[in-house]
Amino acid sequence: MNDPTGGYVGPKQPASGRNAVCSSQSPIVTETMLQTLKAGGNAVDAAIAGCMVQATVQQDMTNHTGTVTFLMYEAATGELHQLNAMGTVVPDLPPLHRVPPGHGYYSSFGQGPFAVIPGFMPGMKTLYERWGRLPWAQLCEAAIHYAEEGHIIGSFEHLVTALTVDFYLYTESGREHFTENGFLPEVGDRWAQPALAETLRRTAEEGPDYFIRGQWGQDFVALANDLGWKITLDNMDDNPPRWQKPLSFSHRGYEIYQLSPPERQVVYCAIVLGILRELDLPAIGHYAESAEAAYYFAHALRRAHYETGFINDPEVFADPTDTLMDPSFHAHLANLIRNSRSKVDLTNHVNITNGPNALVAAGAARPANSPPETPAGSCELSIVDAHGNWVQMMNTLQSGGIPGEVLGGVPMVGSHGFVNLQSPIMPWFTGGGRMRSLIGNTIVLKDGQPRFSLGSPGNVHCTVPQVLSNLLDFNLPVPEALDAPRMLPLEEDYKLPIESRVSAEWVSDLARLGVIMKPLPRYDFHMGTFQTSWRDEDGLLHSTAGPRRAGNAAGY
Repeated sequence: MNDPTGGYVGPKQPASGRNAVCSSQSPIVTETMLQTLKAGGNAVDAAIAGCMVQATVQQDMTNHTGTVTFLMYEAATGELHQLNAMGTVVPDLPPLHRVPPGHGYYSSFGQGPFAVIPGFMPGMKTLYERWGRLPWAQLCEAAIHYAEEGHIIGSFEHLVTALTVDFYLYTESGREHFTENGFLPEVGDRWAQPALAETLRRTAEEGPDYFIRGQWGQDFVALANDLGWKITLDNMDDNPPRWQKPLSFSHRGYEIYQLSPPERQVVYCAIVLGILRELDLPAIGHYAESAEAAYYFAHALRRAHYETGFINDPEVFADPTDTLMDPSFHAHLANLIRNSRSKVDLTNHVNITNGPNALVAAGAARPANSPPETPAGSCELSIVDAHGNWVQMMNTLQSGGIPGEVLGGVPMVGSHGFVNLQSPIMPWFTGGGRMRSLIGNTIVLKDGQPRFSLGSPGNVHCTVPQVLSNLLDFNLPVPEALDAPRMLPLEEDYKLPIESRVSAEWVSDLARLGVIMKPLPRYDFHMGTFQTSWRDEDGLLHSTAGPRRAGNAAGY
């Protein structure tokens, strides 16, 4: 799927460098980060510049009001730092809903999206105040340029926008922004955004506070009040981004650092990899080649998905993290899965319950352009600078702003989860509490030094442990680890959604265990695309973008 901007969906060539590397889902973003590093900026400067331009040229995936999460290895101290800059609820006010509850991918969470105080720009401000080196206005230059001059619409951007744009068609501002002339910009069109360019120029001049207490923030409060959400300007910064200490766990001689609660990914990965270690997965085989291994992996994902439903903000709830990350608990779960396997061939059961052509149908992939079953948007950045700092972070359109509205050229999505053990993003309406989520920023250390950093949008919860297993259990080279088929957790009716690059024999073997394959496209962009950096034994840095979405890597 070629893209006029130079990005494409498909296998990517890794980039290498002695000084620095970076990768993103957009060639424009990657080039912006590379030039920031070459200009003397550090990894945080590159991250800020990358986020600012990404929210300009990838509005199918992110925007300037959503969520920012950040994980960093600081070379000077050897410490790891975490920032949670997710959008926040206002506890004393009922949520403001803006589109019908059954709309699109929000329907599975019941109530539909609701308005949230933006987290993106407070996150940029917090990062810049602590580590920014280059002038703030310089970090905004690329974003202003591409808003003013426009960027070329690529095929992947057009695909995702076409699948999700109806969310914005409920509002006048959304229709004007995305379909100014009645149609979406087409592939190859240059899309300029003058209103956003003006907003970004003011942001460059006044700093990130322009979005918080400056004119944009004031306009946001006024719009909210007009719609019946009676927030005040004080609400824009009364729950600021939170610095936290990331959590880690050991696996096969590596130390895996991820975001601590209310983020749930570290607990999820610890459970999955702990179960598979107890089951000795490498002795059974790789899940894409062994149906037995896939059976165990799918059950481990399913169990972790349930158990992490008990994770919430530790400042509001008691924290079961230590229990959930205890290896003895993982051994218990492994025994539960091992000792619940069938003792007979269940192929006939699969055929009876799914139809006589069930196994034939299981070999047919769902079309690659099917509408998303989960939110499509989010952008991961991976950066290593010349000082040895590693940054792995996400910026996303989710959990920020007023759903469906566009203000000053900035589209907004809001948030979409309520109290539900399975909800991926969920708030509790209480003072000071932060939403829980599943975001996969990961840095892996060996002997105290970073060896890998990785993260992805798109079914993050289950794809991160699969890539980690590919790297650490099976020692696959990074491109192969990112390329391997991916699955979702085993469903309650014993269907296993997995990318359909498995053999007919694998499908039959899985049916004997009572599980039927639910085919996904051979490469499903809803299953994420990883931005990954690593250092080889000779000290050379490498970075790459996964094959499932558009993007690339660079280094020098």
